[in-house]
Amino acid sequence: MDAVRLIRAGRHALAQSRAALDIVAEAWQAQALAQAIGGQLALMGPPELRVEARGLSESGGRGCGVLDQLVIRAGGIRAAQLTDVSDAREALLGLGGLLGEVGIALVGVACATDEEGLYWQCIEAIDAADESSDRVRAMLRRLTLRDQGSTPGAAHDSTAGAS
Repeated sequence: MDAVRLIRAGRHALAQSRAALDIVAEAWQAQALAQAIGGQLALMGPPELRVEARGLSESGGRGCGVLDQLVIRAGGIRAAQLTDVSDAREALLGLGGLLGEVGIALVGVACATDEEGLYWQCIEAIDAADESSDRVRAMLRRLTLRDQGSTPGAAHDSTAGAS
């Protein structure tokens, strides 16, 4: 399944989540998706994204690690269905949005819980989502620079102010 479809499914599932553990499960799903998309782009994405994509895959993996109390629901791991990242920019924009929504939802869970373990798990997951978001933004910047360099005169304009 294409990354954009999986991201839409994740955003929908997060929006439907009401219970704290469902939100934590969706945060885990989002980090697993970040890991999978990063891995796919590191292998087959545009060359200028491959280093950052490896970093995204690693940060997504760390994000999965902090959410260790996940009970995988009947649907399994959504990211396992990833077969293609057909449009890197669209996928990264969607993933960035999903990670932002995950962060906000986790803040809500952290603020509402009286359970110290869940609170700290949410705090660590917020940090992991933020790290993954940073990687996504860096990749989007690289795509923008690449696109600007391909327009007439853009390469000359971008180097003129560099000295």
